Amino acid sequence: MGVDLGELLPKRKVLLDDLAGRKLAVDAYNTLYQFLAIIRQPNGTLLMDGSGRVTSHLSGILYRTANLGEKGIRVAYVFDGRPPELKEMEIKRRRAVKEEAVAKYEAALTAGKPEEARKYAQATSTLRETMLDDAKRLLKELGVPCVQAPSEGEAQAAYMAARGDVWAAASQDHDSLLFGAPRVVRNLNITGKRKLPMQRGYVEIAPEIVELNETLRHLSITREQLVDAGILIGTDYNPDGVKGVGPKTALKLIKEYKNLETIAIKKPNLGLPKNADKVRENFLTPNTTQNFTLAWEQPHIEEAVSFLCGERSFSEDRVRKALERMTAGLTRASSSTTLESYF
Repeated sequence: MGVDLGELLPKRKVLLDDLAGRKLAVDAYNTLYQFLAIIRQPNGTLLMDGSGRVTSHLSGILYRTANLGEKGIRVAYVFDGRPPELKEMEIKRRRAVKEEAVAKYEAALTAGKPEEARKYAQATSTLRETMLDDAKRLLKELGVPCVQAPSEGEAQAAYMAARGDVWAAASQDHDSLLFGAPRVVRNLNITGKRKLPMQRGYVEIAPEIVELNETLRHLSITREQLVDAGILIGTDYNPDGVKGVGPKTALKLIKEYKNLETIAIKKPNLGLPKNADKVRENFLTPNTTQNFTLAWEQPHIEEAVSFLCGERSFSEDRVRKALERMTAGLTRASSSTTLESYF
């Protein structure tokens, strides 16, 4: 879900070409679930190989990563570890939504309604351990580093960006800002449009950058106050937030009373989350690690072809062309100088 800060944030649209030469840390789980949701057959069935193994996520990784590489953008995928205990309620909510979607998907299939089935299928995705293993294997053959987070992948990506290991965290959620990412790249998609979840239509999109310091100056608050505003709105650690409080009201309360402690005193009937202190701590001092290595290589073309085409039924011609484009783009980016002044 993520915190709903969108309408408060100053955003700057860019072209993928403007990101050439940049290194980005991608929230792997967020991205893989996106692939599983949208890369499906017309009736909602996932793409599979000849043995019935799911390949939708592999298709997404290959073509998304290759297309970004063609633009000279290097990505590292950051995988979730053990979720914080605070996230238990949100995990249960997602599980319930998924179970309901599965039932509706199966009913639509039985009723012979493929378009309706596809709509519900998008919310039924489950990342299994074998799928994660396949994803990491493919990324290795693409020459792309994987980072294992001790807990939240998004927190780890933000930490890597804050350290300067990468230029930005890439995620659709705004939580990265609460975790301290100096900048977040959203809509990291080559196509220029994104499928609307649970709907038939598409929405035109463009990559955009949200910068933490610019956001704080624009809103005239501190990062700690931004976290407090997020808690009022609702986060993955307190999904319900405060009843009746949206982004604008949350900002108004924080600017007037400065923090949650003062709000609790001045407005005792507002109903602040009981776990607010723990939620705040989880954003300001998340569980992250320095135990990772970022090393990008040129794609191992023959190994990738052997895996995808020899074992997973991909078209060799399409795979080779994608990898050749990726190799050429990364080579150009490595030999050219990116104009830092643009940003």
